[in-house]
Amino acid sequence: MNYLCLIYSERTEHELAALPERELAALINESMEYDDELRRSGHLVESRVLQPTESATTVRVRNGRVSMTDGPFVETKEWLSGYILLDARDLNEALQLVSKIPSGRYGSIEVRPVRELTRR
Repeated sequence: MNYLCLIYSERTEHELAALPERELAALINESMEYDDELRRSGHLVESRVLQPTESATTVRVRNGRVSMTDGPFVETKEWLSGYILLDARDLNEALQLVSKIPSGRYGSIEVRPVRELTRR
């Protein structure tokens, strides 16, 4: 079964950009090494880091009218920084794998089973 792991950061994008180069490089390298481990074990389907929130556009359709706004859809302390799509036998295995994601130390990771839609 596939599980989408939404990675949220509590550090602002500006705080991350202001990290000393060594600290930022260590976090990036540790994250990429864990991705490699997940890939070797057959659990990693895909992993991506998102562009800054300033690059986001939120689209809403209400009563047939489309509206678009710049930026994320809600102001929160945490922001969506990336995702990992895992293939795990069950939720327990997915949660064990997610607990080792390095960026989880700086925010939270929402884990959701992926649901396949079928035409009716």
